[in-house]
Amino acid sequence: MNNIVVFSGSAHPQLAKALCARLKKPLSTATLTRFSNDCLGVQLNANCREADVFIVQPLVPPVQEHLMELLLMLDAARGASAARITAVIPHYAYARSDKKDAPRISIAARLVADLIATAGANRVLTMTLHSAQVHGFFSVPVDHMNALKVFAGHFRRKPLKNTIVVAPDLGHAKAASHLARMLKLPVAAGSKQRIADDKVVIDAIVGDVDGRNVIVIDDEIANGGTMIEVLRKLRERRVKRIVIACTHGLFTGQAIARLGAQPDVEEIVATDTVPIPPEKRLPTMRILSVAPLLGEAIRRIHGGESVSVLFDALE
Repeated sequence: MNNIVVFSGSAHPQLAKALCARLKKPLSTATLTRFSNDCLGVQLNANCREADVFIVQPLVPPVQEHLMELLLMLDAARGASAARITAVIPHYAYARSDKKDAPRISIAARLVADLIATAGANRVLTMTLHSAQVHGFFSVPVDHMNALKVFAGHFRRKPLKNTIVVAPDLGHAKAASHLARMLKLPVAAGSKQRIADDKVVIDAIVGDVDGRNVIVIDDEIANGGTMIEVLRKLRERRVKRIVIACTHGLFTGQAIARLGAQPDVEEIVATDTVPIPPEKRLPTMRILSVAPLLGEAIRRIHGGESVSVLFDALE
């Protein structure tokens, strides 16, 4: 295989540039065309023959546009005789649709995984899937990264006396416990019931959070409904300093207004797996880059080295 060739879709070119800076590789360009019948076309503007091609495209709004763009780029790389094609999808939006929880619905997480493989991806590099079982929906190898080491590095520089890590629900308690172990802190979790896409109820907080400082960690914040409900329940337990952390800071709908109206939230920490424009940035918000982590994963994939060593701190 020849050298690494990195392309970016239009979803998050800033992250792709940061990745290339870490890899000391140029970011190759692609031309996106919209025809008069509203169809999309893609041309890759660099030689891909026998190259190890990485295409960076998180599935962020407008998700369908960015998904179609990714599929076309994968197909173009395959047609250009790339030796191997890796879809770098820092945020896999369809991971929420992972099971049949109502009659006659599609399991979109599996369908989209099939589309990505059919379009030409030989491998997928992604981060913090909403549901871990989605990893198994792909018919090609998947490197499923997380941002826990990134968060741990940030919080180790903060005072952590009398602090506890809180997961908003039991489904994410494992990730919270990993972070708590890395920071040598206790852990707690909420008992959550989802009523609708934008409405949840937290019945209780399981763990000793009374009078403590809390770090509430979730995989993503979309409209903010879950986080606001968790904060309400934590206040009932008279917690002190509150910090929020999430890997994917989507902040859709009224999320920014909701979070901005929480005066006792000291800091909101997110990563740059998705673009966060200036209008979605609060004064308390801190954006951490996952470019070093993804860049190292890409380097190891290209060199045939183990990617699992990047998780050694979680053991």
